[in-house]
Amino acid sequence: MALQVLPDLDSARTQYYHFKAIIVAGMGLLTDAYDLFCLPPIMRLLGRIYFDDSKKHKGDQLYEVPKEVISSMVGTALLGTVIGQLVFGYLGDRIGPRVYGLALMLMVLSSIGCGLSFSTSTTSVLSTLMFFRFVLGVGIGGDYPLSATIMLEFDNRKTRRAFRAAVFSMQGFGILMSSTVTMIVCAIFNRASNYPGPKDSAPESADLAWRLILMIGAVPAGLTYYLRMKMLETPRNTPLVERNVTQAATDISLSQTAEESLSNPPSYSLFSKEFLHHHGRDLFSCVANWFLVDVVFYSSNLFQSKIYDTDRFLPSKREVNVFEDAFQYAKLQAIIAICSTIPGYYATVYFIDRVGRVKIQIIGFFFMALGMFAIGIPYYTYRDNHAYIRFMFLYGLTFFFSNFGPNTTTFIAPAELFPARFRSTCQGISGAAGKIGAITGSVGFLWASQNEKKNGDTEGIGMTASLVILGGICILGMIVTYFFTGETNGISLEENENEDDIRSQIFEFISVV
Repeated sequence: MALQVLPDLDSARTQYYHFKAIIVAGMGLLTDAYDLFCLPPIMRLLGRIYFDDSKKHKGDQLYEVPKEVISSMVGTALLGTVIGQLVFGYLGDRIGPRVYGLALMLMVLSSIGCGLSFSTSTTSVLSTLMFFRFVLGVGIGGDYPLSATIMLEFDNRKTRRAFRAAVFSMQGFGILMSSTVTMIVCAIFNRASNYPGPKDSAPESADLAWRLILMIGAVPAGLTYYLRMKMLETPRNTPLVERNVTQAATDISLSQTAEESLSNPPSYSLFSKEFLHHHGRDLFSCVANWFLVDVVFYSSNLFQSKIYDTDRFLPSKREVNVFEDAFQYAKLQAIIAICSTIPGYYATVYFIDRVGRVKIQIIGFFFMALGMFAIGIPYYTYRDNHAYIRFMFLYGLTFFFSNFGPNTTTFIAPAELFPARFRSTCQGISGAAGKIGAITGSVGFLWASQNEKKNGDTEGIGMTASLVILGGICILGMIVTYFFTGETNGISLEENENEDDIRSQIFEFISVV
């Protein structure tokens, strides 16, 4: 391909537009994480407001949102994300990354809509909230393939993976932001309302608090929309998809003159025999790995309180009021994000171009499995022996290695492995598979981890079995990565356009010894 602008872009020094791309793409992922992970502490508020069953329960089961409601609330948002991944992934290849603005506008409007779920009954409020959470999920789903493509197509070869790992690390800051905003809002409302305690019904201001937390998610989405509209079109999409070489060179101010001639790219379509011949193994690897890691990541993130013993790490619901309850949950979520989640992301930023994506993914799956087995097999022993610090240390390591591992590398891989005309679509397909895994893991874990007696029968398989199953899924992820995933370190994105030459390089299996 006689196209000098692309080698120039690959070898270009780090410039201002690289950091601008990191900010724009990263802010989208920060917003995604905020909107998804603010839900657990909000469930604490909703439980007090709409499910005040303190007369029926003597323990901490009071104010519990029913599993059916939690499953629906989580599932609708993730289902919307699946649809958004597929639709916007396809539009990203047909229209270009500029469609990113539409996904962001959906996030802004639906975040506001979540907070405006006003009605006269519990059922209608929750139904309206689920609807807007679904629309929000569509916008979030659209952000994933488009933000990945935006950053990738601005990158140079030397720092390509580190930059995109930095983009994805904003997910950790989104989790931290959701916890911080929840703590601030709850602290302000608690001080302003002088709420007397948990024996009274939740005050009217509590209904405003959870709505405000959700609507604040529109702020970073709106800011990202503004920044994206001020940003140039991606310099690889311009010559390879729009076929405008001169504009690509002008946009990024390259010193060399772009050659105007372009060879015709292969004409085969997505999922054709030629596509499956060249990229079928890549797509299987991306889909399978993302599905497996999200089963574990979302089940352990969204339902942290189901895993650790709440009597030791969270105060009894009878001892705190509605605002203090949500505040304490958000604080523990923030501590885990600061101590394990965010450091894991930045370990990937530092090591990914040194160690390689495949090795990091295998290492991450391996230590995630060890962590799940280490806390799962002796789960009740930790509680009986009061070994809570050791438990939380091992639990935190699973979060560290999920991010210094497959949770980050699965986001990086798809856009690297496919030609420009399929890049966003395949990223969307892979991400959609991940969110199907998230639905499977989070909803399945919620029901399976229950170990309570109901009419003399045990409901669920218990926490130990649930955690061991998650560890087994991590082992399966190791196997898929080792046998099906190819390394792309040192390979230019443009070599994917010359598919006959690249196949011999991209499937060289690496040794993890």
